[in-house]
Amino acid sequence: MTLTTEGRLGAGAAVRAGTQGAYRAVAALAGEVHVVRNDLADGDATPQGAAIACFAHLTDLHVTDAQSPARFEFINQEWRDPRFRELLPMQRPQEMLNAHAIGAMVRAINSIEAGAMTGSPLQMAVMTGDAIDNTQHNELTNFLALLRGGTVRPDSGAPGYDGVQRADWRSDIYWKPDGPPDGDVFQNALGFPRHPGLLDEAVQPFHAEGLRVPWVACRGNHEEVCQGVGIVTPALARAMTGSRKPIGLPQAFDPGTAVETFVHQPEQFMSGPFLEVEADPARRPIEREEFMPEAYYAQDVGDVRFITLDTVCTEGGADGSIDADQLHWLERKLEEVHSLFRSRDGSRVRTRNQDRYVVLLSHHGYDSLTNPRAERRADLLLALLLRFPNVVLWLNGHIHANRITARKEAGLGHGFWEVTTSSLVDWPCQARLVEIYRTRGGVAISCTMLDHEGGGLAGLHRELAGNVPRSGFDSWRPGSQPDRNAILLLPSPF
Repeated sequence: MTLTTEGRLGAGAAVRAGTQGAYRAVAALAGEVHVVRNDLADGDATPQGAAIACFAHLTDLHVTDAQSPARFEFINQEWRDPRFRELLPMQRPQEMLNAHAIGAMVRAINSIEAGAMTGSPLQMAVMTGDAIDNTQHNELTNFLALLRGGTVRPDSGAPGYDGVQRADWRSDIYWKPDGPPDGDVFQNALGFPRHPGLLDEAVQPFHAEGLRVPWVACRGNHEEVCQGVGIVTPALARAMTGSRKPIGLPQAFDPGTAVETFVHQPEQFMSGPFLEVEADPARRPIEREEFMPEAYYAQDVGDVRFITLDTVCTEGGADGSIDADQLHWLERKLEEVHSLFRSRDGSRVRTRNQDRYVVLLSHHGYDSLTNPRAERRADLLLALLLRFPNVVLWLNGHIHANRITARKEAGLGHGFWEVTTSSLVDWPCQARLVEIYRTRGGVAISCTMLDHEGGGLAGLHRELAGNVPRSGFDSWRPGSQPDRNAILLLPSPF
């Protein structure tokens, strides 16, 4: 199963009961047809000829070193306190299996023989940020092995798993697959099963086949800041490769300053109780250019210009921002592929430039360019994009959910589609196939969700993710049907 038009996955029967809920299997469900969305144009959705572009969209992979001393899993115990909300979740029961799920999705993308609507071959893949979880070099090494092909090494520190899911770890707030029956909150309250030997299996190296098509990527907040929120200070950088593993909040900690303390001085969260673990120099924080040599760039593929933005706020925090220099650069790159556009004063400008369709790639979307630590320019970015009619699609991630939104300026004919794809780390653990093609009356964008075949550890990863409270089967993350398999109509831009 790959294309969800043929079959999809959802909640199955309960297989184990807890005191507060039941643990459910993943079930095979009937496929989901495409919904035609005419928010921006009416007409026939039938393809006319081959695709203009056919590519896969992945986002929020979160290749995770789940044994790092610079992770603060104990903050999960504060989930009821809204003052900690921006810091959560700090740990997921499925995180040791993330790399296996990503490997399975890469294989699923490689298995796509033709686009669902056009029958065109897959040209490329795009990845819109949060490839890694904690801005660590060993995480980046594994991400590159997963997408390029090579050996993935989930283990770090001393050989063998040494982290919060260990059977004898002091806290019971983590799922412990090797622990005693009902020995933790997940088993007792939520019906999670025991899986003896799972962690030993999860840390073993494995071979990843890598994507068979070219791919491009942009940065997310987890490539820049600790657990996607905290600035990597010199003190934290030293702690990342050290041996001191925090296991609780410091004494007399002020919850009212939790977020800003983590943003600006995350090492303060390491000043409380701790355990000694094996140090590992491979956990060092990455430099920006190690992940992406260019912060933002444009690439032409056939009739499409892909423009990749950098929306990460360097001042910390999870949500995004965009600076004035990048907006100016973006305006120039849009002008280069337009024969006609609106100037800042609203007048029409004609050029001799060759028209291309424009697809924008960024980690944050319009609604999450809200970081209070930088000047907010989401409205300026949206207004800029709406001046250029060849912009047809904005792809992003960050919110770990499927969402499709029509963006249109009141009183003007031009608009474009913003498509946000769910993460691989959280349910529904999907990617998206995107086809842009001509119709009789204009252009259409076909979106089709992808499920990996994943049995084994990848399948268990997905099952665990589906059973996580507030984030699984019954959560908002899968979106509604028009956010998943949809055909998005547009008038012809040129």
